[in-house]
Amino acid sequence: MSDSEAETGVDVDEWRAEVQHQREQKDEFFADHPQSPIPPEEREAFDGLDYFDPDPDYRVEATVTTHDEPDPVEMETTNGPNVRYLRVVTFDFEASGETQTLAGYRQESDDSRSLFVPFRDKTTGQQTYRGGRYMEFEPNRELEDDDEVVLDFNLAYSPFCAYSETFACPLPPEENWLDVVIPAGERFGE
Repeated sequence: MSDSEAETGVDVDEWRAEVQHQREQKDEFFADHPQSPIPPEEREAFDGLDYFDPDPDYRVEATVTTHDEPDPVEMETTNGPNVRYLRVVTFDFEASGETQTLAGYRQESDDSRSLFVPFRDKTTGQQTYRGGRYMEFEPNRELEDDDEVVLDFNLAYSPFCAYSETFACPLPPEENWLDVVIPAGERFGE
């Protein structure tokens, strides 16, 4: 058992296979689906998205702080009016030997447990999309203060607006700009 397996209780080989499977499914969607963000005239030449190699070091343990009275956050978008979200949780974790913080958001009208975690890091605009990347976090119950959860940056993805200007995508607010390199998830050549 590797250090990563001992720390997170996950079989790294199974985890890598699952990440690879998800990537293959996404590539198929982008290549063939009518709702793909790849413009129809470019789909025939599309041969898959570019990814960083799966790295268990970017599957991090995070401590949760919940916000009982969530603050509203106006997020600018790439193409259109601002979008209003509520900051419902904060995740504290270690990356590159430093403590980092990311907020998790929910739209005001959203009753699900799903959390939206947009972020920028030191790869933004160089190895990854200039507008930032997203993660979705789907807890199996309502989170509480001091819960320990895993944030998997290997699942970070570029928003649809990276592929077509017809989409309006929220931009990560400044509080979710990380000052470290997170070479995990989707890459994007500008």
